[in-house]
Amino acid sequence: MSRKPKLWTKDFLMVSTSNFLLFISFYMLMVTLTVYSIDNFQASQSVAGLASSIFVLGAVIVRPIAGKVITTVGKKKLLLIGLSLFLLIMVLYFPINNLGLLLLIRFIHGFAFGISTTATGTIAADIIPAVRRGEGLGYFATSMNLAMAIGPFLGLVISQYLEDKMIFVTTTLFAIIACITTLFLKVPEEKQDKEKSITPQKGFRISNYFEKKAIPIAIFVGISGFVYSSILSFLTSYATEINLVDAASFFFVMYAVFLLLSRPITGHVFDFKGENAVIYPSILLFGSGLVLLSLASHGWILLIAGAVIGVGFGTLQSSAQTVAVNEAPIHRIGLATSTFFVFYDFGIGIGPFLLGFVLPLTGFRGLYLSMAAIAFLSMFIYYIVHGKKASTRQKEQTPHKKEA
Repeated sequence: MSRKPKLWTKDFLMVSTSNFLLFISFYMLMVTLTVYSIDNFQASQSVAGLASSIFVLGAVIVRPIAGKVITTVGKKKLLLIGLSLFLLIMVLYFPINNLGLLLLIRFIHGFAFGISTTATGTIAADIIPAVRRGEGLGYFATSMNLAMAIGPFLGLVISQYLEDKMIFVTTTLFAIIACITTLFLKVPEEKQDKEKSITPQKGFRISNYFEKKAIPIAIFVGISGFVYSSILSFLTSYATEINLVDAASFFFVMYAVFLLLSRPITGHVFDFKGENAVIYPSILLFGSGLVLLSLASHGWILLIAGAVIGVGFGTLQSSAQTVAVNEAPIHRIGLATSTFFVFYDFGIGIGPFLLGFVLPLTGFRGLYLSMAAIAFLSMFIYYIVHGKKASTRQKEQTPHKKEA
């Protein structure tokens, strides 16, 4: 029996740490900047919301460019460029004295975040052994999920008990640590990457900025991200309305803990049984968690919903990212990663804006029931864009495995 190639290498831990620090900074700023804008610049609710969401727009715009140039610039070099810009922008938050400047800084900060996270995702996919990619990218995605739980909690605690500027001090410190960590990172730069990337193609080509083989699964994850944005944007308001604010503060902690506990199982199943064996149950859990959320009348129901959604959506997101990477040729993994996150970020970014029009018509409970319906419907979308093909491929490979 052959030994499995090593997953938990120094470089894998380093790139996961950098990714975690980027995302914890992202979530800390997302949950605090709306109130910061209102308190310091007397911004309206809509403009204050823009101060948070314009960051995502910057990331969406830059990702295709980052995916295109990553093989020519080099993965580690691009990550260092992105992290250096991220750190520089963090320092620029301190002297801001008007709302217009804040919006500009947030937009450029989104650029730095998009460049950096495209690079970390590509490096992780390269470092992880191919036979353990489902498991490895699942653990890598956990760095985002943990940040999603810790970031909002830490941001709200700091803004409640310390001066506003301490948010920027903390996130600046995280950016410095991420930069230092990356300096010691060793990234394999395949020769074939550079050979294929130097073939010039005249004129504008979509294929230079997007990996077409990753687009089907990216469409599916964009819809899932849209649904999930309803939780990121409206959970606090919903919890206030139903008097479950204390329980809601632990929603993302339950999300992260149960997702982390499920990782060894779901990653192993993905690598040995195929993506369908993981993604279909994940969609069911995601939809079921949203139904539970819509019915929450006690704190324990809200917390169970957090656990179920964590395993469901968290597994779905990382599994879909693995599919996007696996579908692409090796020299286009960077483009596949950026394509995946363009659609995912777009879904997360556009969701709050569109759902804000729906909310007055449905109320919070109606909104989450509607999102559950879309989540269940996405099972058929997944079947069309990838599931059917994956099932056929699995059947073709099974006889060969038995013969072996």
